[in-house]
Amino acid sequence: MSLNHGMGTDKSIGEMTVLVTGASRGIGAQIALRFASVGMNVVIHYMNSHEAANEVARQCLDFGAKVFTVSADLRSREQIIRMKEKLESHGLKPDILVNNAGISHYGLLSDVDEEVWDDIMAVNLKSVFLCSQIFMPDMISQRFGRIINVSSVWGISGGSCEVAYSAAKGGVNAFTKALAKELAPSGVTVNAVAPGAVKTDMMGRFDEEELRQLEEEIPAGRLGDPGEISSLVYFLALPESGYITGQIISPNGGWVT
Repeated sequence: MSLNHGMGTDKSIGEMTVLVTGASRGIGAQIALRFASVGMNVVIHYMNSHEAANEVARQCLDFGAKVFTVSADLRSREQIIRMKEKLESHGLKPDILVNNAGISHYGLLSDVDEEVWDDIMAVNLKSVFLCSQIFMPDMISQRFGRIINVSSVWGISGGSCEVAYSAAKGGVNAFTKALAKELAPSGVTVNAVAPGAVKTDMMGRFDEEELRQLEEEIPAGRLGDPGEISSLVYFLALPESGYITGQIISPNGGWVT
C-alpha cells in the first residue's frame, strides 16, 4: 500500500531504505531490527564491530528484510562519501537517516584532555553534520526524507561528570532544530530522540546498587528498554509523521521534564 500524506512519498514502506549508524549493538541494533520487522531495506553501519554487525544483520534477515552492512569512520568525510557510493552501487539511497553512532565519557572536566574532547565532539556531533550533509540531497530532490538524531537527556539537562558528552548532545539538539527549519520546505523532517537511562552497554559502569539508586530517581521506577526507543524512532520515520519536525523528544520515564 502506498502512503502519501501532504508532502509525502509514493513509496511503500517496503520500498524505503533506512541507514542506521552505530547499529551493531544497543539502541542502534534495536532500531535496525524495528525497521526490518516491517520489511524495509536496512543499512547497518558500524566502525569496527564486524561480527556484532553481522549478527544484527542475521536477525534482520529473519524478518525477510533486505539488509546491507557497511563500515566507515564517521569522523571522516571521505569515508562517508565512499559509504554512500558503495550503497548507490547496490541501488540503495536512504530515505531515512538515523544518526545513532556515539561514544560516552565519564569523568571530571578538569581531567578531560583536548584529544578526548575532540573525539567526543567528532563522533557525537561532527558525524551528524557530515552524514546529514552528504545524504540529505537525495531526500531534498525526491521531496521526502527523515533525519532522526539519537541524542541524550544530558543534552537537555546536562550531566555532572559528563560535560563533554552533554555539550556534544546539546549541539545535536540545536543542530536538529536549525536544520529542521532549513529542510521543512523540501518535505524532509529532522527530529531528535533524547533517551534517559536505557539498559545498554553504556550503563555498564554502574554497579547493582548504583543502578537501584538510579531507578529510584526515575518516576517510572525503572530504566528504559532499547525497544521503547526504537519504536519512537520508527514512528518519527513514518510518512504520516510529516508534520513533526524540529522536535527534541525525550523518553526518560519522567526523570527530566
